Amino acid sequence: MSEGGELGCGLQLSMPETDAASKRVGMSFMVGTGDETSGRSLPQPSFSHLMKPILACLMMILGLSVHAAGPNVILINCDDLGYGDLGCYGAKDIRTPHLDRMAAEGTRFTDFSVTSALCTPSRAALMTGKYPGRVGLATGVLRPDAKNGLAGSETTLAEVFKAAGHATGCIGKWHLGFVKGMRPVDQGFDSYYGVLHNLDHWETVVFEKEGGMPVLRGDAVEKRPAVPAEMTALYTAEALKFIVQHRQRPFFLYLGHAMPHLPFDASPKFKGKSQRGLYGDVVEELDDSTGQILDKLRALGLAEQTLVIFTSDNGPERKTPGTAAPLTGTKHTVYEGGLRVPCIAWWPGKVPANRVCGEMLTTLDLLPSFARLCETQPSANLDGIDQTDLFLNANAKSRRTTLYSLYGYKERRLESFREGRWKLHLTPKTMLFDLQTDLAEQNDVSADHADIVGKLTRLAIGLRGAELTPPN
Repeated sequence: MSEGGELGCGLQLSMPETDAASKRVGMSFMVGTGDETSGRSLPQPSFSHLMKPILACLMMILGLSVHAAGPNVILINCDDLGYGDLGCYGAKDIRTPHLDRMAAEGTRFTDFSVTSALCTPSRAALMTGKYPGRVGLATGVLRPDAKNGLAGSETTLAEVFKAAGHATGCIGKWHLGFVKGMRPVDQGFDSYYGVLHNLDHWETVVFEKEGGMPVLRGDAVEKRPAVPAEMTALYTAEALKFIVQHRQRPFFLYLGHAMPHLPFDASPKFKGKSQRGLYGDVVEELDDSTGQILDKLRALGLAEQTLVIFTSDNGPERKTPGTAAPLTGTKHTVYEGGLRVPCIAWWPGKVPANRVCGEMLTTLDLLPSFARLCETQPSANLDGIDQTDLFLNANAKSRRTTLYSLYGYKERRLESFREGRWKLHLTPKTMLFDLQTDLAEQNDVSADHADIVGKLTRLAIGLRGAELTPPN
């Protein structure tokens, strides 16, 4: 069998690579005979795993079917997009008709949070379902010369889907490690296209002598330099191509947009069109990109088979016109404006339409939820919680009540812990907010609730863990 899983009988299967197979991910194998245990999670490697190519050919000869479990999934993760930057979240000066329609046809979450208001730790939690400190990426951003990153021993979203038989693709920003063994193609993705880094000066300067920041396909340089104004269009085109190429089999696509992170820019078609200047132009192009993806799914008859989630890695950069209104705070803080981000889920016929959900949900919860959808068994050692019912059931209640957040270290350290309605800021000074009555975190009530302060402090210390050396 070839590396990509092509069998001599002409059948295409998604098989985990050797390194991925050693990780703690179960595999769901469904052969449709009627007497097998459909969707049973099998340990890897196993006799069943080794026999899969032979069984697949046998099933084909007998006219039976081999298929992956679960829907297609497209996860769109924007960079520094604020809670209040979309029309469906209250923006009046930025037009987002496609995302507004996506929200009307799906569910818009109003209490969806990341673990950290910074690129690398936020993405580490998203990819692993673990708090970033537990994977060695608690604070700081990985710069191009970083030798550390997401360890190959960690199970990623891509490996969960690959174990279920999905094709996996990563397009766009990675920011979780740049040396061999830590790149997307080493972490469960069959393919990669994009820029591994930010496009700000701190990162592009490293590549100036080589002709500029590289755009990669796999591990090979496809072009230099990466031009901010081109990135959304390039990534959109690649996403559409990926969908078309994999329309005959289940797939997982992670689309990590470069925008609206500084230095943001838009295609000529969108410049000067919004009422919020260039920043608004960039967001309107992201909206158009999402519209193209949803239209492609509809045109190919894949809409009812595909879960699409649109979100952001953290709140808006304070130096931009981005907004988290009505929340307080931005990126680089532990206020709600840095942690609470837009999240829209769309899956016609499955995700309830025209629904606004105020239940608590986090990026930690995506991996175990996706695993359940794909009938695989992830590691039990996760901080994420299976919230599948919250996505699919209009009346479901969240199974999550707490969230620990950390930004920075030493004198810049900011830390918060939330339990339900109560949110405790531990640094630089102790403050307690009742999010049920004070979502903007303006009225410190710590003096009135010493018992709650004590309880949340103890819970936060329990999750804090060992101090980690910042990456740079």
